[in-house]
Amino acid sequence: MSNTPVIRDEELHAYVDGRLKPQRHEEVKAYLAAHPDAAEKVRAYQQQNRMLHTLFDRVLHEPLPGRLENTPPAPQSRRLFRAAAVIALSLLTGGMGGFLLRGEVTHTVTVAEPFTGRAAVAHAVYTAEILHPVEVGAEQETHLVQWLSKRLGHQLRTPDFTSFGYQLVGGRLLPGDKGAAAQFMYQTSTGARLTLYVSVKDRGMEQTAFRVQEENGQQVLYWVDDNLGFALVGDKGRNQMLEMARVTYEAMSF
Repeated sequence: MSNTPVIRDEELHAYVDGRLKPQRHEEVKAYLAAHPDAAEKVRAYQQQNRMLHTLFDRVLHEPLPGRLENTPPAPQSRRLFRAAAVIALSLLTGGMGGFLLRGEVTHTVTVAEPFTGRAAVAHAVYTAEILHPVEVGAEQETHLVQWLSKRLGHQLRTPDFTSFGYQLVGGRLLPGDKGAAAQFMYQTSTGARLTLYVSVKDRGMEQTAFRVQEENGQQVLYWVDDNLGFALVGDKGRNQMLEMARVTYEAMSF
């Protein structure tokens, strides 16, 4: 009989969150040292946690909106639901600071617009996936592009990032503000991932030059052209992200 301990996925999550008892924590730590696949999964969970904390932690510390201060106490489950709703609403309705410089990158900003917020969250969630990062793989690139183009109602193309060391992994369909959105994922030979999020232009979004938002080392470079919004999300430097954005712009301009 094997003496290898059985480590469930929920225990890996508890390990990442620091919720295991000391003895079990050490057992899981030893297990990860001997199982690289599980250790990689834990690193992905940790990266996802960092991204989500960066996106939402500052909202947790915002003062409660005045309209809610005098709300009668609610049962625990309803209070938790309301808190989650306030966090989501604050993120989705937050304004974007900074200045817009036509044809150039704007100053770094710190509060996500609805569009960039969705792109960043989708990046954090799906780049952490080991087995199922995309719905349709790169081997079906033609089908993928045709499918997502039809769902968005606009002809799309996959930009070629091979000169930057990235190969297409595939893509998936996601919800956007006004319907469907698309996410294309790219990956380097060392496993670094970058995503391109495309959606029909959100309410109130005007055509823009390239603009940048930085979240915990992740660059979100976005722009709006015609009726589509684009967001590149990755951990590369701003200059390289700008070059990749320009490649994307050229690929989509036909």
